[in-house]
Amino acid sequence: MELKSKSVEAVSVNTIRALAMDAVEKAASGHPGTAMALAPVAYTIYTKMMRHNPENPDWPDRDRFVLSAGHACMLQYAMLHLTGYDLTMDDIKNFRQWEARTPGHPEHFLTPGVETTTGPLGQGFANGVGMAIAERYLAGRYNRIGQEVVDHNIYAICSDGDLMEGVAQEAGSIAGQNGLGKLVYVYDDNRITIDGTTAVSFDGEDKAKRFEAQGWHVQYVEDAEDLEAIEASLTAARDEEERPSLVIVRSHIAYPAPNAIDTAAAHGAALGEDEVRAAKEAMGFDPDEHFYVSDEVYEHMDCRPKGRELEEEWNGRFAAWSEEFPQLAEEWERAWSGDPEPGYEEKLPKWDPSETEKLATRKAGAAVMNAFKHYTPTMVGGAADLVASTSTSFEDAGLFSAYYTGRNIAFGVREHGMGSAVNGIALHGGMVRPYGSTFLIFSDYMRPAIRLSALMGARVAWVFTHDSVGLGEDGPTHQPVEHYMALRMIPNLTVIRPADPNETSMAWRSTFETDGPVAILLTRQNVPTLDPQATEGALRGAYVLEDADGGNPDVILIGTGSEVSVAVEARKVLADQGVNARVVSMPSWEIFDRQDQGYKDSVLPPDVETRVSVEAGVTVGWERYVGFKGTSVGINRFGASAPGEMVLEKLGIKPENVANRTLELLGRSERVGEDEGTPAVESTAPEEGHS
Repeated sequence: MELKSKSVEAVSVNTIRALAMDAVEKAASGHPGTAMALAPVAYTIYTKMMRHNPENPDWPDRDRFVLSAGHACMLQYAMLHLTGYDLTMDDIKNFRQWEARTPGHPEHFLTPGVETTTGPLGQGFANGVGMAIAERYLAGRYNRIGQEVVDHNIYAICSDGDLMEGVAQEAGSIAGQNGLGKLVYVYDDNRITIDGTTAVSFDGEDKAKRFEAQGWHVQYVEDAEDLEAIEASLTAARDEEERPSLVIVRSHIAYPAPNAIDTAAAHGAALGEDEVRAAKEAMGFDPDEHFYVSDEVYEHMDCRPKGRELEEEWNGRFAAWSEEFPQLAEEWERAWSGDPEPGYEEKLPKWDPSETEKLATRKAGAAVMNAFKHYTPTMVGGAADLVASTSTSFEDAGLFSAYYTGRNIAFGVREHGMGSAVNGIALHGGMVRPYGSTFLIFSDYMRPAIRLSALMGARVAWVFTHDSVGLGEDGPTHQPVEHYMALRMIPNLTVIRPADPNETSMAWRSTFETDGPVAILLTRQNVPTLDPQATEGALRGAYVLEDADGGNPDVILIGTGSEVSVAVEARKVLADQGVNARVVSMPSWEIFDRQDQGYKDSVLPPDVETRVSVEAGVTVGWERYVGFKGTSVGINRFGASAPGEMVLEKLGIKPENVANRTLELLGRSERVGEDEGTPAVESTAPEEGHS
């Protein structure tokens, strides 16, 4: 492509560059270089490759586009504006400003046409893999020979930084393993990062061979200005349906700015007025014009007429399919609403304490999942090579693979990739509450994905088992202590730690009834079964499990998860000392905080200021419920390698310690001794899990 060519294609590409420069210059902040270099690639993807309708960004069978290199967001904003999405020139001019629809990195919930929030490098790459999993699953479930209603691609642009992040390595391996042929990724090989050229950090490996080894189809485009070569390579990638595709495009950051080209400075800072003028002159543009788009370019790049035709054609096919398969069509509508089929609540299991004295909540979780599985036909997920330990699979639902669209995904030992892919599955649409599971300790590996799920309000389920030091012999590397609070600190994430099997049923019901992501924390060890009628209160986040005799408590004991049973036993010990205690089970801070004040006061009466929280983790944060006159029984240190029951006892998670701390608060001098016949929890046999 001749830089100063007057062809409408060349002028369109240069207009994208000019908008990127002008917006970053006006904001005095941003990343212009990559947007300028990749203008030809984005132009080709949006105007020649993608099946999309700017007038309906949520059309189910549209192609998806992910800008994994989210710092280059002005590239996407320019494309959205020029192709006809609801993004105005005023929005472009308001780049990176307060309440702008053009923030400093793409935000899924804010800007029409942005499929996922990107910025943390590698996350978008992995989100796209999840979207391809969703496309494959929905196609397998709903398409019929000659009547296909799901058939689209996921396009993405990724950078050196994306490929350097380990999450991309994990997600790329998942994509290759499962033959996700709907992925069409472009790798921007501009060889520049913030710290300089990639010669200092990223030229010691052959990126093409890496992806080929993972099962990807790889092509090269030697010149990012060669529109014909770009289109030909993307077409070949789209037509390759057995393998995911990567097109490596050699570009030059900040092209065609004469002094900024191929410099690290062009990555993350405005070019400066003089350099912008020089770049516009090199393109044959008037350097005194800012945010200018010719009528010719608007007309040429307008994708709305074609988009309407594409969607109308699909609507016709969908109507014919719906008439032929009315039950599937009804299921489709429910799946795209994101909700389970009606009546699932009645199928959730209940456990009678007289029949099931104790049960690990992870085992209860397995029973609950298989009770609602027929009501969530598009719910998929898996574990990070830990299904046998987390008990998170759908029985007789098959394994997702390159050859079969089962509901159980073998993510392998890839927590990073799993988390981000699950987000992508949810963002795709049509998939009811996809989930990822592992040990709670490994939520550390998934935190970037968990945080982004909360930021985007993605309706996913994070299922974490082995949720306390009670897991035992594996020791402190596997025993979470700070993780309850670390998760609760994430805005918009609902954390639920059920106390028993019946609360576990309620936890899953709350998950389906909650907007945004939910983390369910489950035990490895057995815990006592509670009254199924009482535990329905878990739907409100906290409830009175056992009240004080006479209803006027001297103290309120607040427990979560496996420690609720400790609080129940402590209540009995305190009763022998003449202390009336109320036991409150609080599986979810977030759900409880959403209740009306009257209900909250009925559970935690303001005039009862003597309160003790009981949780096998760090105590910071509990002051919001126990107040200045209360105290917390917890673990403000790392765990130890020993049988779980012994670890809990040695670290003070036992009824006698709770009772003694309560007596201290009440100013009582007596102390109770240890009752060796009343362990805090029941131990279970060790089982293997990865380190």
